[in-house]
Amino acid sequence: MARLLFGLGVAAVIFMVYAVADCAFFDRTRIRGLSRGWWIVVILFVPVIGAVLWFLIGRGRVGRIPAGRSREVAPDDDTDFLRRLQNDAAQDERIRRLEQELAELDDDSGAAGKGGAGGAGATEAGDDTLGTESQRPDTPETPGESGPSGRPNG
Repeated sequence: MARLLFGLGVAAVIFMVYAVADCAFFDRTRIRGLSRGWWIVVILFVPVIGAVLWFLIGRGRVGRIPAGRSREVAPDDDTDFLRRLQNDAAQDERIRRLEQELAELDDDSGAAGKGGAGGAGATEAGDDTLGTESQRPDTPETPGESGPSGRPNG
């Protein structure tokens, strides 16, 4: 008989611990009746009955819709969605302008590095005086000298 009572006591403690953990991590918008803190107090101070009440009354169902909210809203009626689209479009426009400015800066620095368009520093083939234009680019098919890491490119 003592073993049975001990086993029931252990089962009750495990059930209460599970109920407290479930209450603590349960979605706040689906808790019914009392607030989360009060449910934990009820579970702890009314041993088994509090846990049973939590599972029967306190836990809201998944399909339950809070009052005043509809289940689905069309994207053109959702103001948050429309605001996000507007912000995304503005951000895309800023990125496009910055990329364009960077491309213009690259073009300007490329022309200045070659001595201008047909300046005194350019040779007949369009190479600059250092001869860097005549080298092949380093690609996996054409390995070149080692880069800044010291390892060869291929």
